[in-house]
Amino acid sequence: MEINLDEMVPADIVRELDKYIIGQNQAKRTIAIALRNRARRKQLPAEIRDEVSPKNIIMIGPTGVGKTEIARRIAKLTRTPFLKVEATKYTEVGYVGRDVESMIRDLMGTAIQMVKKEMAETRKAIVEKRVEERLLDLLLPSTFTGTKPATVATAETGNSLVDATVNTREKFRQLLADGRFEEREVEISVNSKGPAQGMELLAGGNLEDLENTIQNLGSIFGSKPKRRKVSVKRAREVITEEEMEKSVDQEQVIDIAKERVEQMGIIFIDEIDKIAGNRQGNYGGPDVSREGVQRDILPIVEGSKVNTKWGVIDTTHILFIAAGAFHISKPSDLIPELQGRFPLRVELQELTSSDFFRILMEPENAITKQYIELMKTEGVNLVFSEGSIKRISEIAYKVNSSTENIGARRLYTIMEKLLEDVSFNASEMGGQTVDISAAYVDERLAGVMGNEDLSRYIL
Repeated sequence: MEINLDEMVPADIVRELDKYIIGQNQAKRTIAIALRNRARRKQLPAEIRDEVSPKNIIMIGPTGVGKTEIARRIAKLTRTPFLKVEATKYTEVGYVGRDVESMIRDLMGTAIQMVKKEMAETRKAIVEKRVEERLLDLLLPSTFTGTKPATVATAETGNSLVDATVNTREKFRQLLADGRFEEREVEISVNSKGPAQGMELLAGGNLEDLENTIQNLGSIFGSKPKRRKVSVKRAREVITEEEMEKSVDQEQVIDIAKERVEQMGIIFIDEIDKIAGNRQGNYGGPDVSREGVQRDILPIVEGSKVNTKWGVIDTTHILFIAAGAFHISKPSDLIPELQGRFPLRVELQELTSSDFFRILMEPENAITKQYIELMKTEGVNLVFSEGSIKRISEIAYKVNSSTENIGARRLYTIMEKLLEDVSFNASEMGGQTVDISAAYVDERLAGVMGNEDLSRYIL
């Protein structure tokens, strides 16, 4: 269930994050305080409110310790416009690629869709009624539609054909409600969509300007709706989308979305360490003007006006959360001005064997629970003993210590190797129970763990 972030105190936010993320308490507390301060700021008098700017955060820690997962869970928690982006997808102005201002346009697009969905939900009953009438018109194209039967009936014409038409329509209405027409084909008009997503690849400058130009050209030359035969089930989806679009006031949607983005928007910039070369100029990889990307990000984080097709967006009060492993570079390798715009820094700790044990046991989306449910679809009952969970945790920690440390992601490789035979043969094992014990784990992984070179490549 979606929760209103404005009603959550920091302890509530931490408790929600605890359901999915093990440990990293300091990071959770810092994030929770930052989010709560957003709600507090909304309650301030107008003259003070504009002076309170968000305290942006950098999360530092190795891969697989929960940085991105924290971002994902924040997004699910809130009704706030939220966007997660990769710093590596942006290039300095002048290079072919996405410019950094596009993150604000993407955030605004996300907010527009969110507000549309909320407003459409309040008009759901009206929309469903309109959709039903339009489907009946498609199923009974030769009959009276809309209010015509009622109009004729009130005139008391005594026309039996009108009565028959009304009765037929009502019978069809009941059959439609019962799902009897779901697979029947009807012909509908489908409007052509806007430019394809792949058009982004052509954009050396402002993608939005390019899209608007293409849309304007389309409207000049006129794009006629296409007639297509589809099932009633598919027609219902298409018509529902059209009716929902008609049911909301577009200008009101834009106004609400703009207010939310400017006052409560959150942008999570992942992999920010990849644009932070070191001071000696040794970047450890290809450099597409990394410092230039930092300079372009700086005014957006500081607060600037960004042009979008929905109007000008002020970024002054958007909260920015950055994250990176920083195993080659350091936060101090970012340009000083950008460092200053991320005053809060929190370090996430490497995961221990006991952390892995909790990750496999406690979260609502634990990987062990996922495998149990997957095998249930084949009629196989998978049972993990506490000893097996402990052994898997020890192996994950050992492999991370002796090879590259990829955090909790190591559990995926180990579990997949451990359950390879069960997953492959599950369709022939219906009704069986498979007990995963510590001995079973050692038996399945002994060959790999015994050979350090092999475990380096396999696990």
